[in-house]
Amino acid sequence: MMNSREDNGSWKLGVLFSETGVTSVIEKSQRNGALLAIGEINSKGGVGGRPLEPVIYDPRSIPEEYGRLAEKLISEDGVRLLIGCYMSSARKEVLPVIERRNALFFYPTLYEGFEYSPNVIYGGACPNQNSVPLASYLLENYGTRFYFVGSDYIYPRESNRVMRNILRQGGGEVIGEHYLPVTVGKEGFADILLDIERTKPDVIFSTVVGEGTINFYQAYYEAGHDARKVPIASLTTNEAEISAIGAKAAVGHITAAPYFRTINTAKSRRFLQSYANMFGSDELVTSCCESAYFQVHMLAEALEREKSLDIECLREQLLGSTWDAPQGKIKIDPDNNHTYLHARIAKVDSKGDFIVEREVRRSIKPDPYLVTPDLNDRRFRLQQAS
Repeated sequence: MMNSREDNGSWKLGVLFSETGVTSVIEKSQRNGALLAIGEINSKGGVGGRPLEPVIYDPRSIPEEYGRLAEKLISEDGVRLLIGCYMSSARKEVLPVIERRNALFFYPTLYEGFEYSPNVIYGGACPNQNSVPLASYLLENYGTRFYFVGSDYIYPRESNRVMRNILRQGGGEVIGEHYLPVTVGKEGFADILLDIERTKPDVIFSTVVGEGTINFYQAYYEAGHDARKVPIASLTTNEAEISAIGAKAAVGHITAAPYFRTINTAKSRRFLQSYANMFGSDELVTSCCESAYFQVHMLAEALEREKSLDIECLREQLLGSTWDAPQGKIKIDPDNNHTYLHARIAKVDSKGDFIVEREVRRSIKPDPYLVTPDLNDRRFRLQQAS
């Protein structure tokens, strides 16, 4: 077992978020969330008197690079704790590395579910925490005819499979489904937009990610579609993409997430002010950024209690632990390593801000295998946002 004290007296944390490439628009916000938490922790004396030291690499939005760099962090840099990844294809590259090396990996991104690893702490929403509330809201407010558009990799295909099953339960149907490369340009959506015009769905469900999101929403607007009548609803479109899309093209579109920066609570305001102090503006804060932020803080508290890099002991410290996050109180579920999270539905206003319209009052226990995807489950009951 590696000694709990690093050679330079610090605790090393591998940080694997892309600063370049097609998913960098969201991963930069995740990296910033992690670095903000590290800065706050170190300004208060670190962990046990020793600082957290980020060891940062840029995987360039290339899935294979995440696995290669995870191996480098562990074997060459002596790192036992890592945080990173946005796309599920990247996480799948890291997973065998951290399991083989018995490291602990923090994944601060919503994902498709249907996974468990003792070496992963999952900080993003799984389908029962975002897909189920979103489906309930859309069926109630827009209609039953859905059109799916996604990037062509694991998460969109699996997320759409789950959403299709949820919609069936509520009397919905999928009238179109298309996948495009992650690197698709605006022109790549032309045929899909023509088909949307022909089939006239009530709502579009998008699992397009990264720069493709920006291109899709702008192309939708430029083709003359009005999101206030037929919106694009998504689990992956956050503040960073909306800023790049522009308010005119983004108004009326919908996202489900545990956190939006327009939440007006004392904890959220402090988080945003701290972020703005460090990075100059809070404009690009996203739910995935907030997740990276609270995961690093929860790791630091576990390290403070354990004062060791023993992975099994650290995991025991983390499981069942709670934290007062910007989104509200959260908890790492000891049953499955996922996190109790809040559920909110927000719509983009004319200024380009997400305004929360509905929310589930209490955090939702994660059900990564969607054992009970019941739209009538009282746990998923949406209420008017306060």
